[in-house]
Amino acid sequence: MTQPTPTYRSLGASGVKVSPLWLGTMMFGDQTAQPEAARIIDAAREAGLNAIDTANNYAGGESERMTGRLIAADRDRWVLATKLANPVGTGPNDRGLSRRHMLRAVDDSLARLNTPWIDVLYLHRDDETTPMEETLSTLARLIESGKIHYYGVSNFRAWRVAQLVETARAMGVPQPVVCQPPYNAMSRDIEMELLPCCANYGVGVVAYSPLARGVLSGKYRSDAPPPADSRAARNDRRIMQT
Repeated sequence: MTQPTPTYRSLGASGVKVSPLWLGTMMFGDQTAQPEAARIIDAAREAGLNAIDTANNYAGGESERMTGRLIAADRDRWVLATKLANPVGTGPNDRGLSRRHMLRAVDDSLARLNTPWIDVLYLHRDDETTPMEETLSTLARLIESGKIHYYGVSNFRAWRVAQLVETARAMGVPQPVVCQPPYNAMSRDIEMELLPCCANYGVGVVAYSPLARGVLSGKYRSDAPPPADSRAARNDRRIMQT
């Protein structure tokens, strides 16, 4: 059956157009093996999605590898996002938003994704130990090199988003085009400060966990144990927190 074509929209104050829904790949290489991941991506294509999201720490980097393999044949149609800043090793410089870590992390992600460019690079978490100017100048360098096209933030507080934009403007470097917070019917905190902040600065919002990590999917019942193949049945720490 032919699927309706989605209405594409601008990603924040940028010229790139994305589908209203993004495909998240956090479980690729972990709970989701490649054959099932391929079926998921095929379904996303058929539905008209053109935006896909991964991170360098998902499944120890296997999510990036699998995602790269599965979109290689039509890489140009995808707006590909990945993330850095979370720990990818045990050393003190294997995390964060320092120039040293960011440059290496981007090169490593490009290799795993088997692509010459990343469309959107997310700062996966804030790093208040690294000067914001260092992070922003590194992002500007990465954009100038063509390794990334745009950048955004994830899990940032509203005042830090505002500070990041204002600092970028003062430095004359590109500002973030997108913010990725958790947002669902159980977690609406971002409506108070973060959403108004992003609207004020022209930062798009691509929310993650819209079904509260599956809790709102309808598969969990209060009068029955969780399904055997579910994240709750495996005692996934994030499900327990939800």
